[in-house]
Amino acid sequence: MSSREKTIVQTSWISTIGNAVLSASKIVVGLLAGSLAVVGAGIDSATDVVISVVMIFAAHIMHRPPSRRYAFGYEKAESIATKILSFVIFYAGLQMLTSTVGNLFSTEPRQQPDVIAIYVTVFSIVGKLLLAWYQYKQGKRVNSSLLIANAVNMRNDVVISGGVLVGLAATFILRLPILDTITGLIISLFIIKSAVNIFMESSVVLMDGVKDTDVYNKIFAAVDRVPGASNPHRVRSRQMGNMYMINLDIEADGSLTLNEAHTIADAVEKSIKQSVDNVYDIVVHVEPKGKQHAEEKFGVDKGTVE
Repeated sequence: MSSREKTIVQTSWISTIGNAVLSASKIVVGLLAGSLAVVGAGIDSATDVVISVVMIFAAHIMHRPPSRRYAFGYEKAESIATKILSFVIFYAGLQMLTSTVGNLFSTEPRQQPDVIAIYVTVFSIVGKLLLAWYQYKQGKRVNSSLLIANAVNMRNDVVISGGVLVGLAATFILRLPILDTITGLIISLFIIKSAVNIFMESSVVLMDGVKDTDVYNKIFAAVDRVPGASNPHRVRSRQMGNMYMINLDIEADGSLTLNEAHTIADAVEKSIKQSVDNVYDIVVHVEPKGKQHAEEKFGVDKGTVE
């Protein structure tokens, strides 16, 4: 297993244990204290446990070597796992939304939460901050969208717990138990929004796109720095895990020998790798300068970069 995959697995295990402790404490204390908002925050933390397990499973799939069926390897398992996480988070948010709306319109007398709910919420905020910081730091270090997405989700948990804390404080000060339910409702909407954002983000890689379109400007600038290379066009870039796969066409003097054209193509590859981080493979197609090009369905030219 590569160091990147080991980092993902190790970080995921730490996340699993940490979230399991926080989730159990919030759900148990929330039920005992009679706080729907704290129970909802605990359920959200329980989804993080599921997320971490999915991350561990995905890391093992990514470790598999390429095969005849999957010649590009299994790196996109990370994006598929991220997509699954978005559904898990969305479902948790929807369940909580249904529960809080039902409680909001319930005619049963509302119970004032116990003060212990505040203590467990403060404990959760501190724990989540540490876990989110660790996940994000490791995700950035190994360029893992999965770890970063989970870090963002846990950062959202900090905001959620902060909202719970504010709601509980208002509930105790104003003596209005309904504020706890309203806080739970707001939290559920926040969870659903987070799920939609992660879903959209993971779609980019699965559709062979790039998250940062500035990579094309870097490619064009890299080609311009190579003597003899001109008119980079039909540039296609996609991501496999944390790595870029780049294809492009360039033009060169048509009277060059095959060796000379190959030397220019090699220089273009080196120039691009110096400008773009995490490039796994580059395919450069050399065409005679001035050749008429048919309109292409795929690829990016200088005039089409957003």
